[in-house]
Amino acid sequence: MNKILEKISESTKFVSNNSKYVKINYEVIDRIIEENDWDVVKYWMESNPFGLLDMELRDIINFLLVYHTVGLCCFWGEPKWELETSDGNKTDGSFGLVYALINKFQNGMNYDMDFEEFKEMLKGNVDIPLVNERYLCFVKMNEYFKTINGDFYDQIKDINDDVTLLDYIIEHFDYFEDVSTYNGEKIYFYKKAQLFVSDILNVKKLVGNKDVDLSHLVGCADYKIPQVMRCLGMLEYNDELSDLVDSKTLISSGSLMEVEIRANDIVVIDYIYKKLNSDVTRINVNDFIWLLGQDKSKMIKPYHRTRTMNY
Repeated sequence: MNKILEKISESTKFVSNNSKYVKINYEVIDRIIEENDWDVVKYWMESNPFGLLDMELRDIINFLLVYHTVGLCCFWGEPKWELETSDGNKTDGSFGLVYALINKFQNGMNYDMDFEEFKEMLKGNVDIPLVNERYLCFVKMNEYFKTINGDFYDQIKDINDDVTLLDYIIEHFDYFEDVSTYNGEKIYFYKKAQLFVSDILNVKKLVGNKDVDLSHLVGCADYKIPQVMRCLGMLEYNDELSDLVDSKTLISSGSLMEVEIRANDIVVIDYIYKKLNSDVTRINVNDFIWLLGQDKSKMIKPYHRTRTMNY
């Protein structure tokens, strides 16, 4: 495990041990562990949204850099940003972003596009949240492209382990930084960077038949997974935080409440991983919990609202 991943594990445990707004219910977690088959985890991209996996491996990985750069920020809003697809259906969130970007990418994306062209590319029923921040990241990505002749794949084609790949991404893309402060201590998350690593290595395995190592990633602290954990009883919020989340009141990025929600998410993932004592990785546990949230009938409580570039 590299230093960043160690810092994520250590610092999130510090938050969990000192939390006053969020509590972990280990009894409920133990029951959920027993009730589920944790070896059955489907990788989200296996559904091949809008033909993403039909491209060559090189193109998929170059696309993933664009996708994760533009997708760095949160998607929620009132009304929620969504797009109408060519078949008349609607899509939003991560799949919506794939739809918005993939045709532009396949037909030769203009990486020098100005803000208005960028905004038009992501045009939906409303402006995508944090569109200005997304554009600034896109510009930084383009600056990186110019230093490597526009081919990200060539830079990481021989990296097949999560530790080395995470180091490369953090070193070259400062917009993936994801650090907060809690009781005077630095708390590390790097949610988007870990997800980017997971996507690259999973695609290498699926499409490139490469042997990859995803065993060191510690989990992705966002808003969906804590929502699932709370709805299932794994996480419990005190009355003050419950009222804010349930009333969909904005919770500030980097606040004590937000840091506690995210940190306890990581601690729960680590706890489940250790209890399973199998070949399942922490990122497998992460994805499995996310998939549990696709049963909308069980999602009886909302996710917390935070305007952020980190998830």
